[in-house]
Amino acid sequence: MDIDPRDFADSMTRWIHVVAGILWIGLLFFFNWVNSAFAPTMDAETKKKVVPELLPRTLYWFRWGAAFTWLSGVILLGLVYYMHEGAGKDPFQMFGAEGGWNAGGIAMIALTFVAVIGYDALYKTGFKKPPIGFLGGWALASVIVILFKVVGDFTFRAQAIHLGAMFGTFMAFNVWMRIWPAQRKIITAIKNGEKPDGDLAALAGLRSKHNTYMSVPLVFAMLSQHSTWAAPIGDDFNKTFLYLPAVILVGWLATYALYAQAKRVKGF
Repeated sequence: MDIDPRDFADSMTRWIHVVAGILWIGLLFFFNWVNSAFAPTMDAETKKKVVPELLPRTLYWFRWGAAFTWLSGVILLGLVYYMHEGAGKDPFQMFGAEGGWNAGGIAMIALTFVAVIGYDALYKTGFKKPPIGFLGGWALASVIVILFKVVGDFTFRAQAIHLGAMFGTFMAFNVWMRIWPAQRKIITAIKNGEKPDGDLAALAGLRSKHNTYMSVPLVFAMLSQHSTWAAPIGDDFNKTFLYLPAVILVGWLATYALYAQAKRVKGF
């Protein structure tokens, strides 16, 4: 039996993507809902012994899980959407009524991957406070979803997966460019019996929290590619421009509730 190279590459890449994603997101939830409550219970001596041994090991799998999840996700995006013969006519239907590639669609694909520059700049300046960061982030993500439809002529599935790709890019950037560099300095300070830089701790904590919030709608975006229940509204613009922003909001409210529950869980 002949094996289609593209189907083989698709299957293997999906396998890597899911396994790496489980590793990455599992450790992300551990950091935010388990370790964040446990770490403050340790005294200075305990931290000096535990942190330099535990966190470098954990962060190794965390950052490489992020790298392989993001890289395999980009490859899948290309295999499923960009390299498929007759884009706009395949089962995933990238483009809407117009069909085929267009300048707006290419611009929106570019935005998916360069929006991280704006995200990083905004959360260094005016979006630092939690209420502003929450509402501002939701509003901007909603605008981008609308642009996917209006400018790029993306179908619902294309909107969802590119939203997920954008969040995934933000998250991988945070891991490698913000969380890991900060944690490396924090761990070294604790190992040397010094007080970690409070600004670095705040930065790492904030970006890790951002990643936790973004991970929930990101998982929905992945699942929506494989089941029709995720898009019961079809591709009617008057409905789709509300649907994904609502998914983000519900996901973020659920994440907020899980953070609250994490604070109530106690050790023996």
